[in-house]
Amino acid sequence: MTEDLDTLRDHLLTAIPAAASADALEALRVEALGKQGSVSQLLKTLGKMSPEQRQTEGPRINGLREAVAEAIATRKASLDRAALDARLAGETIDMTLPAEAPLAGTVHPVSQVMDELAEIFADLGFAVATGPEIEDDWHNFTALNIPETHPARAMHDTFYFPDGDAGEKRMLLRTHTSPVQIRTMLQQQPPIRIIAPGRTYRSDSDATHTPMFHQVEGLVIDKGITLGHLKWTLETFLKAFFERDDIVLRLRPSYFPFTEPSAEVDVGYTIEKGKRVIGGHPGSKGGGGWMEVLGSGMVHPKVIASCGLDPEEWQGFAFGCGIDRLAMLKYGMDDLRPFFDGDIRWLKHYGFSALDVPTLSGGVGAGA
Repeated sequence: MTEDLDTLRDHLLTAIPAAASADALEALRVEALGKQGSVSQLLKTLGKMSPEQRQTEGPRINGLREAVAEAIATRKASLDRAALDARLAGETIDMTLPAEAPLAGTVHPVSQVMDELAEIFADLGFAVATGPEIEDDWHNFTALNIPETHPARAMHDTFYFPDGDAGEKRMLLRTHTSPVQIRTMLQQQPPIRIIAPGRTYRSDSDATHTPMFHQVEGLVIDKGITLGHLKWTLETFLKAFFERDDIVLRLRPSYFPFTEPSAEVDVGYTIEKGKRVIGGHPGSKGGGGWMEVLGSGMVHPKVIASCGLDPEEWQGFAFGCGIDRLAMLKYGMDDLRPFFDGDIRWLKHYGFSALDVPTLSGGVGAGA
């Protein structure tokens, strides 16, 4: 067996470095280490050996297996490097040549939807408000009636900055654009009608969640505001955004610390040509159902009082939804992650021309 083992070693360790292609190398791997390979067959003989033979031959056979595996890995790396070098050499671009076609930038769907929202709500008398993305604990949580023990404060949801010196405010990346509502109520006397679009941050990532996402929230503070005003505003907004008059809403009781009462808002959808389409009544022919699109409610009296206003005199409603989610629903996207991948092919497919400016007269999704 000693001579057979030495002969096999010499054969394999000579043939492997000489393999001219990945296919040839794979054939050698199967010949040696496959289920019926020569080295695998030698390993199977260990069980039939006496303890003395196993003690002598075992290390030699295992050593051969390791040497062959290492030689295959080394040759594979060499072949991969050569293939990459050849590919790079063949994909060079002469930057002095003129472009094949005029290059034109495209508007990202998130930017387009933000413009659509601003156009719709401007017609309803809303102004656009902004605020800092790095917030303090009071504006992001406490002023919104979110107690210290609320799950939204947990480290797995919120990106906190390292604690500063004693007495300094605890800072974080805002988890929603609701702090903009607080800052507006502190700086501006009612009546107030604003939307607050912008980036928000939470520690979450999958096909429908990203650590950074875009959100829009709305706020109305005035005298005599009721839940009916909220429903009419949302219905008018969704009809204009989806550009359909057959939008049907359903409000379900829910809980948010900063609104009371609170409601999740569902929109009806139908099935058209096998695809889910926003609009129409879920009970219509062809099937359908309800889809959650946003959260809303009447501003909690404690939130109004936190901003120095008398909740007996002033009432209001607020609502919020993800801008990325609105874009997905309107323009047929099924994964949130490509929004942030920077893939020019995706943007060419879903992007908008710079001239596709949303207008209520021409259609907020004109050119889509």
